[in-house]
Amino acid sequence: MPFTTLLVDDEPLAREGLRVLLARDPDVSAIHEARNGGEAVETIRRVRPNLVFLDVQMPGMDGFAVLQNVGAEQMPAVVFVTAHDKYAIQAFEMNAIDYLLKPVTEERFAKALARAKSSLNARPADEANLQLLSLLETIAAPRRSLKRLAVRAAGKTLFVDIEDVDWIEAAENYVQLHVGRTEHLLHVTMNTLEKQLDAELFLRIHRGVIVNVRRIKEMQPVTHGEYVITLSNGVRVQSGRMYNERLKALAVNPF
Repeated sequence: MPFTTLLVDDEPLAREGLRVLLARDPDVSAIHEARNGGEAVETIRRVRPNLVFLDVQMPGMDGFAVLQNVGAEQMPAVVFVTAHDKYAIQAFEMNAIDYLLKPVTEERFAKALARAKSSLNARPADEANLQLLSLLETIAAPRRSLKRLAVRAAGKTLFVDIEDVDWIEAAENYVQLHVGRTEHLLHVTMNTLEKQLDAELFLRIHRGVIVNVRRIKEMQPVTHGEYVITLSNGVRVQSGRMYNERLKALAVNPF
């Protein structure tokens, strides 16, 4: 089914790259562009595209402000584009909304476009609007992240400042906190703890490993999109393939 698209990015080269990739798809009937948030709002209201590739970080009116100005009820399907905003990525994942990390690879773009087309054909508009509303609520009222953890040791309770944790390892229904040369066992699942951590400070790189990004000394690529991460204390941990995009984003400077 033919559909129209809108590319929103303040960087001309970024728009051009997406335009080239979109133009290869025979189902794309029109490609519109907007250089900033204001143009995006005006174009969405006037053209009513089916799908928008929306840059998160733009001067003035950013991608979040575009959503708020258009309103979730009137917003088309969205694929978010971001360079390094880990919190935004986490919000998108929680709300099942796709995103692209800059620099955008052809393979990742193809997957995002295929998923977006599938949603356009199968997902009711009301459901998509509910997801956008949920995202806006997440952005408007961001969660408070943990500052410290209470752990039991030798019959007493110790308090560990979360910033002192070097890395975290899954251990079935527990997690192992690695703090310098000390280890603490905490009765909580990896998924539950991850949701409470500061996404600017901690990064999940494997199903069973979360690292403090301030402790990362170097990253070495190995096979199949995996990395060996060396921490400042010399500990080496390996990433999982499905976390490849997160680590690529970590290695990109924000300028």
